[in-house]
Amino acid sequence: MRSITGQLPDELTAHVGRDDVAKAKPLPVKSYRELMEHVAKLAYLNKDYLLFFRGQDHDYQNKAGASTVYPAIYRGERVSREQLELRFDVLTSAANRLCIALKSEEISGHNDVRRRKLIQWSILQHYEVCPTPLLDLTHSLRVACSFAFLSDGSSGAFVHVFGLPYITNRISVNSEHDLAIVRLLSICPPEALRPYFQDGYLAATDEVTSDYDSKDELDFNRRLIAKFKLTRRGASFWGSGFSALPKTTLYPRSDKVGELCETLKRELGTEIQPGRLGQFLQDWTDVESLILSVARRRREKVFNVREALSVLRETEVLPGNIGQVLDQMRRLRNRAVHEPRKLEPNELAEGRQQLAALREQLNRLDL
Repeated sequence: MRSITGQLPDELTAHVGRDDVAKAKPLPVKSYRELMEHVAKLAYLNKDYLLFFRGQDHDYQNKAGASTVYPAIYRGERVSREQLELRFDVLTSAANRLCIALKSEEISGHNDVRRRKLIQWSILQHYEVCPTPLLDLTHSLRVACSFAFLSDGSSGAFVHVFGLPYITNRISVNSEHDLAIVRLLSICPPEALRPYFQDGYLAATDEVTSDYDSKDELDFNRRLIAKFKLTRRGASFWGSGFSALPKTTLYPRSDKVGELCETLKRELGTEIQPGRLGQFLQDWTDVESLILSVARRRREKVFNVREALSVLRETEVLPGNIGQVLDQMRRLRNRAVHEPRKLEPNELAEGRQQLAALREQLNRLDL
């Protein structure tokens, strides 16, 4: 995708200094009102772009110390072609099953979904069935802040602001910027409630799958205009007249498409090829990215997980048992990539449980 440089108001310009936005620290904000005022100035100065938001509990960083925002299917420091093709195998399998399930349940517009790959991917991504080349975004600042606060707060709350081309259709493809943008509210069946409650959009590099010249071209930090750290929580952040959307609103019940996707997720988890394998590899990538990001906030040049673990041990924030479990998971990951046929299904299931517990433990640390 094409890289842009956003226009910043004076306060953000002074904060960023000579760095680019991705390398600069997020600007601390204390209230929703303060954040809204910053965004209003950004929208005014960046008239050529439509602003979208993403709330996260971490500001993930790459080797250069810059914020990195990849679609889930491309995440990881060293994603081999073999591993990437496995992920796309998972995606293809999930998309086929999704089309069958929607038709079987007579979901509105199932024929539209069957004909358009981007719609299939959008539903799978938004309902977190499997990694896709699409990135979840929202046009609602309130939704982004609510997502940033969903975790227990030990790891922080961040909102990233992206500048994308103006959209003209349900699926808007801009060849000048090499971007495709999907407006979920216009394209999802009405039985899919979550996109409507989240004001959901998805974006992807146009016509790029597992074949690309440089992985950097897929990083949405190329469209990053600003980033903020929310320094207060609860009523002290929202102030009078505003409040966070609760998790029950962001993930509404009686969502028929959501229920189908949960079933689909479980079905994918019963296979070694490609479902469970792809999901295990994604879980490993998520934990690896979390460790690297935390370490890079303590030392600028950290190039791999082994160095990251060493940094975290030196700063006494990493209990010894985490390193031992990580070593076990790394060996399982290597076997999964190089000798997948020798794995037993229960190995990957148990590995995913260990990775989930490991991520929870990392998030509980005072990082």
